[in-house]
Amino acid sequence: MPEIVISIQNLTRRFGDFTAVDHINFEVNAGEVVGYLGPNGSGKTTTIRMLLGLLAPNEGEATVLGYDVVRQSEEVRARVGYMSQKFAIYDDLTTLENLTFYGGVYGITDKERIKQTLDLVGLSGHEHTLTRDMSTGWRQRLALGIALVHQPKLLFLDEPTSGVDPTARRAFWDLIYQLAETGVTVFVTTHYMDEAEYCERVGVMRDGKLLAMDTPTNLKKSIIKGDVWEVFAHPLERGLDVLHELDGVERVGLAGDHLRVISSKVKEEAMQDLLSRNNIRVEKIERGEPTLEDVFLALAH
Repeated sequence: MPEIVISIQNLTRRFGDFTAVDHINFEVNAGEVVGYLGPNGSGKTTTIRMLLGLLAPNEGEATVLGYDVVRQSEEVRARVGYMSQKFAIYDDLTTLENLTFYGGVYGITDKERIKQTLDLVGLSGHEHTLTRDMSTGWRQRLALGIALVHQPKLLFLDEPTSGVDPTARRAFWDLIYQLAETGVTVFVTTHYMDEAEYCERVGVMRDGKLLAMDTPTNLKKSIIKGDVWEVFAHPLERGLDVLHELDGVERVGLAGDHLRVISSKVKEEAMQDLLSRNNIRVEKIERGEPTLEDVFLALAH
Protein backbone atom coordinates (compact mmCIF):
# COMPACT_ATOMS: atom_id res chain seq x y z
CA MET A 1 0.00 0.00 0.00
CA PRO A 2 1.33 3.49 -0.88
CA GLU A 3 2.02 5.83 2.01
CA ILE A 4 -0.59 8.62 2.20
CA VAL A 5 1.07 11.97 2.97
CA ILE A 6 -1.98 14.25 2.53
CA SER A 7 -5.53 13.20 3.43
CA ILE A 8 -8.50 15.57 3.23
CA GLN A 9 -12.14 14.94 4.16
CA ASN A 10 -14.81 17.57 3.44
CA LEU A 11 -12.38 20.43 4.01
CA THR A 12 -14.25 23.75 3.92
CA ARG A 13 -13.30 27.37 4.52
CA ARG A 14 -15.63 30.36 4.50
CA PHE A 15 -14.89 34.06 4.75
CA GLY A 16 -18.17 35.58 5.88
CA ASP A 17 -20.79 34.58 3.29
CA PHE A 18 -18.13 33.58 0.75
CA THR A 19 -17.13 29.91 0.56
CA ALA A 20 -13.51 29.81 -0.63
CA VAL A 21 -13.09 26.02 -0.35
CA ASP A 22 -16.21 23.87 -0.46
CA HIS A 23 -16.17 20.32 1.02
CA ILE A 24 -13.18 18.98 -0.90
CA ASN A 25 -11.85 15.42 -0.59
CA PHE A 26 -8.60 13.90 -1.88
CA GLU A 27 -5.44 12.03 -0.95
CA VAL A 28 -1.83 12.39 -2.09
CA ASN A 29 0.58 9.47 -1.97
CA ALA A 30 4.28 9.64 -1.14
CA GLY A 31 6.47 10.46 -4.13
CA GLU A 32 3.70 11.90 -6.30
CA VAL A 33 3.79 15.17 -8.21
CA VAL A 34 0.22 16.44 -7.90
CA GLY A 35 -1.01 19.56 -9.66
CA TYR A 36 -3.85 21.71 -8.35
CA LEU A 37 -5.21 23.54 -11.38
CA GLY A 38 -7.60 26.46 -11.47
CA PRO A 39 -7.96 30.18 -12.14
CA ASN A 40 -7.06 32.84 -9.59
CA GLY A 41 -9.64 32.88 -6.81
CA SER A 42 -10.65 29.23 -7.20
CA GLY A 43 -9.48 28.21 -3.72
CA LYS A 44 -6.01 26.80 -4.42
CA THR A 45 -4.03 28.99 -2.00
CA THR A 46 -6.69 28.71 0.69
CA THR A 47 -6.40 24.92 0.49
CA ILE A 48 -2.63 25.07 0.98
CA ARG A 49 -2.93 27.53 3.86
CA MET A 50 -5.31 25.13 5.63
CA LEU A 51 -2.96 22.19 5.01
CA LEU A 52 -0.13 24.21 6.58
CA GLY A 53 -2.27 25.06 9.61
CA LEU A 54 -2.17 28.77 8.76
CA LEU A 55 -5.97 28.89 8.35
CA ALA A 56 -8.43 26.86 10.38
CA PRO A 57 -11.13 25.06 8.39
CA ASN A 58 -14.78 25.77 9.18
CA GLU A 59 -15.64 22.14 8.46
CA GLY A 60 -13.87 18.90 7.66
CA GLU A 61 -10.44 17.65 8.61
CA ALA A 62 -7.04 16.99 7.09
CA THR A 63 -3.78 15.30 7.96
CA VAL A 64 -0.35 16.06 6.50
CA LEU A 65 2.43 13.50 7.06
CA GLY A 66 0.13 11.90 9.62
CA TYR A 67 -0.33 15.10 11.66
CA ASP A 68 -3.66 16.83 12.17
CA VAL A 69 -3.44 20.25 10.49
CA VAL A 70 -5.40 22.00 13.27
CA ARG A 71 -4.12 20.34 16.45
CA GLN A 72 -0.56 19.64 15.25
CA SER A 73 0.14 22.49 12.84
CA GLU A 74 3.61 23.19 14.30
CA GLU A 75 4.67 19.60 13.56
CA VAL A 76 3.37 19.94 10.01
CA ARG A 77 5.21 23.20 9.29
CA ALA A 78 8.48 21.85 10.72
CA ARG A 79 8.40 18.93 8.28
CA VAL A 80 7.22 20.40 4.99
CA GLY A 81 8.65 22.93 2.55
CA TYR A 82 6.48 25.84 1.41
CA MET A 83 7.09 28.23 -1.45
CA SER A 84 4.39 30.90 -1.46
CA GLN A 85 3.22 33.03 -4.40
CA LYS A 86 4.95 36.08 -2.94
CA PHE A 87 8.13 34.46 -1.68
CA ALA A 88 9.88 36.57 0.96
CA ILE A 89 13.48 37.20 -0.05
CA TYR A 90 15.63 39.96 1.42
CA ASP A 91 16.85 42.11 -1.48
CA ASP A 92 19.78 43.59 0.44
CA LEU A 93 21.22 40.13 1.25
CA THR A 94 23.15 37.84 -1.06
CA THR A 95 21.87 34.46 -2.20
CA LEU A 96 24.04 32.70 0.39
CA GLU A 97 23.00 35.08 3.17
CA ASN A 98 19.30 34.58 2.43
CA LEU A 99 19.65 30.80 2.44
CA THR A 100 21.78 30.84 5.60
CA PHE A 101 19.22 33.04 7.37
CA TYR A 102 16.26 30.84 6.47
CA GLY A 103 18.26 27.70 7.21
CA GLY A 104 18.77 29.08 10.71
CA VAL A 105 15.00 29.39 11.13
CA TYR A 106 14.83 25.61 10.65
CA GLY A 107 17.86 25.05 12.90
CA ILE A 108 20.17 24.30 9.93
CA THR A 109 23.63 25.71 10.61
CA ASP A 110 25.68 23.20 8.60
CA LYS A 111 27.48 25.16 5.86
CA GLU A 112 27.78 22.02 3.74
CA ARG A 113 23.98 21.58 3.80
CA ILE A 114 23.59 25.19 2.62
CA LYS A 115 26.09 24.57 -0.20
CA GLN A 116 24.30 21.35 -1.24
CA THR A 117 21.01 23.24 -1.42
CA LEU A 118 22.56 25.91 -3.64
CA ASP A 119 23.91 23.16 -5.90
CA LEU A 120 20.53 21.43 -6.00
CA VAL A 121 18.66 24.51 -7.27
CA GLY A 122 21.42 25.51 -9.68
CA LEU A 123 22.69 28.59 -7.84
CA SER A 124 26.32 27.58 -7.36
CA GLY A 125 28.48 30.47 -8.51
CA HIS A 126 25.80 33.00 -7.48
CA GLU A 127 26.47 32.82 -3.72
CA HIS A 128 27.57 36.45 -3.47
CA THR A 129 25.00 37.99 -5.82
CA LEU A 130 22.62 40.45 -4.17
CA THR A 131 19.12 39.11 -4.72
CA ARG A 132 17.85 42.50 -5.94
CA ASP A 133 20.17 42.07 -8.93
CA MET A 134 18.74 38.65 -9.86
CA SER A 135 16.11 37.91 -12.51
CA THR A 136 12.71 36.58 -11.45
CA GLY A 137 13.71 33.09 -12.59
CA TRP A 138 16.82 33.06 -10.40
CA ARG A 139 14.92 34.50 -7.43
CA GLN A 140 12.41 31.71 -7.92
CA ARG A 141 15.24 29.14 -7.65
CA LEU A 142 16.39 30.77 -4.42
CA ALA A 143 12.85 30.62 -3.02
CA LEU A 144 12.76 26.91 -3.85
CA GLY A 145 16.12 26.47 -2.11
CA ILE A 146 14.73 28.17 1.00
CA ALA A 147 11.78 25.74 0.97
CA LEU A 148 14.19 22.79 0.62
CA VAL A 149 17.03 23.67 2.96
CA HIS A 150 15.69 21.48 5.81
CA GLN A 151 15.26 18.51 3.41
CA PRO A 152 11.47 18.10 3.71
CA LYS A 153 9.75 15.03 2.29
CA LEU A 154 6.72 17.08 1.20
CA LEU A 155 6.85 20.33 -0.76
CA PHE A 156 4.00 22.80 -1.26
CA LEU A 157 4.58 25.11 -4.23
CA ASP A 158 1.95 27.83 -4.67
CA GLU A 159 2.00 29.07 -8.28
CA PRO A 160 5.81 28.92 -8.25
CA THR A 161 6.30 29.90 -11.91
CA SER A 162 3.91 32.86 -12.03
CA GLY A 163 5.55 35.77 -13.81
CA VAL A 164 8.58 33.96 -15.25
CA ASP A 165 9.36 33.29 -18.91
CA PRO A 166 8.63 29.91 -20.58
CA THR A 167 12.29 28.84 -20.55
CA ALA A 168 12.60 29.46 -16.80
CA ARG A 169 9.29 27.65 -16.24
CA ARG A 170 10.54 24.58 -18.10
CA ALA A 171 13.81 24.61 -16.14
CA PHE A 172 11.87 24.89 -12.90
CA TRP A 173 9.78 21.83 -13.76
CA ASP A 174 12.97 19.91 -14.50
CA LEU A 175 14.02 20.78 -10.94
CA ILE A 176 10.69 19.56 -9.55
CA TYR A 177 11.16 16.17 -11.18
CA GLN A 178 14.74 15.93 -9.94
CA LEU A 179 13.33 16.35 -6.44
CA ALA A 180 10.56 13.80 -7.06
CA GLU A 181 13.18 11.25 -8.12
CA THR A 182 14.76 11.55 -4.66
CA GLY A 183 11.41 10.69 -3.01
CA VAL A 184 10.06 14.19 -2.34
CA THR A 185 6.27 14.53 -2.72
CA VAL A 186 5.30 17.72 -4.55
CA PHE A 187 1.92 19.46 -4.35
CA VAL A 188 1.93 22.37 -6.79
CA THR A 189 -0.77 24.90 -7.69
CA THR A 190 -0.89 26.51 -11.11
CA HIS A 191 -3.24 28.30 -13.46
CA TYR A 192 -1.12 27.32 -16.48
CA MET A 193 -2.87 24.48 -18.32
CA ASP A 194 0.35 23.36 -20.03
CA GLU A 195 2.15 23.05 -16.68
CA ALA A 196 -0.57 20.76 -15.34
CA GLU A 197 0.30 18.31 -18.14
CA TYR A 198 3.64 17.70 -16.36
CA CYS A 199 1.89 16.38 -13.24
CA GLU A 200 1.21 12.74 -12.46
CA ARG A 201 -2.26 13.64 -11.19
CA VAL A 202 -4.24 16.86 -11.50
CA GLY A 203 -7.04 18.28 -9.38
CA VAL A 204 -9.27 20.79 -11.17
CA MET A 205 -10.62 23.61 -8.95
CA ARG A 206 -13.31 26.16 -9.72
CA ASP A 207 -15.24 28.43 -7.34
CA GLY A 208 -13.98 26.53 -4.32
CA LYS A 209 -15.05 23.11 -5.60
CA LEU A 210 -12.78 20.24 -6.61
CA LEU A 211 -14.40 19.24 -9.91
CA ALA A 212 -12.18 16.23 -10.68
CA MET A 213 -8.84 14.66 -9.79
CA ASP A 214 -7.02 12.06 -11.89
CA THR A 215 -4.10 11.63 -14.28
CA PRO A 216 -4.12 14.06 -17.24
CA THR A 217 -4.72 11.13 -19.62
CA ASN A 218 -7.68 9.77 -17.64
CA LEU A 219 -9.21 13.24 -17.29
CA LYS A 220 -9.10 13.73 -21.06
CA LYS A 221 -10.60 10.29 -21.71
CA SER A 222 -13.37 10.56 -19.13
CA ILE A 223 -14.37 14.22 -19.56
CA ILE A 224 -13.90 14.83 -23.31
CA LYS A 225 -16.32 12.40 -24.94
CA GLY A 226 -16.34 13.83 -28.45
CA ASP A 227 -13.87 14.31 -31.28
CA VAL A 228 -11.56 17.32 -31.38
CA TRP A 229 -11.29 19.14 -34.71
CA GLU A 230 -8.89 21.92 -35.72
CA VAL A 231 -10.64 24.08 -38.30
CA PHE A 232 -8.56 26.54 -40.34
CA ALA A 233 -11.03 28.91 -41.99
CA HIS A 234 -11.41 32.61 -42.93
CA PRO A 235 -12.86 34.83 -41.64
CA LEU A 236 -12.45 33.24 -38.20
CA GLU A 237 -15.11 35.26 -36.36
CA ARG A 238 -17.77 34.39 -38.90
CA GLY A 239 -16.76 30.74 -38.77
CA LEU A 240 -17.08 30.80 -34.99
CA ASP A 241 -20.65 32.11 -35.21
CA VAL A 242 -21.67 29.63 -37.90
CA LEU A 243 -20.22 26.54 -36.20
CA HIS A 244 -21.91 27.47 -32.93
CA GLU A 245 -25.23 26.95 -34.69
CA LEU A 246 -24.39 23.46 -35.97
CA ASP A 247 -26.44 20.80 -34.18
CA GLY A 248 -24.21 18.42 -32.23
CA VAL A 249 -21.32 20.83 -31.65
CA GLU A 250 -20.58 20.80 -27.93
CA ARG A 251 -18.04 23.59 -27.96
CA VAL A 252 -16.27 25.79 -30.46
CA GLY A 253 -13.67 28.41 -29.66
CA LEU A 254 -10.77 30.40 -31.02
CA ALA A 255 -7.39 28.69 -30.76
CA GLY A 256 -4.81 31.13 -32.06
CA ASP A 257 -5.05 31.18 -35.85
CA HIS A 258 -7.87 28.61 -36.12
CA LEU A 259 -11.06 27.28 -34.55
CA ARG A 260 -11.22 24.32 -32.17
CA VAL A 261 -14.39 22.27 -32.30
CA ILE A 262 -15.44 19.48 -29.92
CA SER A 263 -18.32 17.27 -30.99
CA SER A 264 -19.35 13.63 -30.66
CA LYS A 265 -21.70 13.79 -33.64
CA VAL A 266 -20.52 16.24 -36.28
CA LYS A 267 -18.34 14.96 -39.11
CA GLU A 268 -15.73 16.83 -41.11
CA GLU A 269 -17.96 16.96 -44.22
CA ALA A 270 -20.81 18.63 -42.33
CA MET A 271 -18.53 21.40 -41.07
CA GLN A 272 -17.00 21.86 -44.52
CA ASP A 273 -20.44 22.11 -46.17
CA LEU A 274 -21.85 24.54 -43.60
CA LEU A 275 -18.84 26.86 -43.76
CA SER A 276 -18.76 26.82 -47.58
CA ARG A 277 -22.50 27.63 -47.78
CA ASN A 278 -21.82 30.67 -45.61
CA ASN A 279 -19.00 31.93 -47.87
CA ILE A 280 -16.30 30.99 -45.37
CA ARG A 281 -13.11 29.75 -46.99
CA VAL A 282 -11.85 26.50 -45.45
CA GLU A 283 -8.11 25.86 -45.68
CA LYS A 284 -8.19 22.53 -43.88
CA ILE A 285 -9.94 20.57 -41.14
CA GLU A 286 -7.89 18.07 -39.15
CA ARG A 287 -8.24 16.00 -36.02
CA GLY A 288 -6.79 17.36 -32.79
CA GLU A 289 -5.97 15.96 -29.37
CA PRO A 290 -7.83 16.84 -26.15
CA THR A 291 -5.98 19.13 -23.73
CA LEU A 292 -6.40 19.93 -20.06
CA GLU A 293 -7.83 23.28 -21.15
CA ASP A 294 -10.61 21.33 -22.89
CA VAL A 295 -11.13 19.35 -19.69
CA PHE A 296 -11.33 22.50 -17.58
CA LEU A 297 -13.78 24.21 -19.92
CA ALA A 298 -15.96 21.11 -20.09
CA LEU A 299 -16.05 20.75 -16.30
CA ALA A 300 -16.62 24.45 -15.71
CA HIS A 301 -19.42 24.70 -18.28
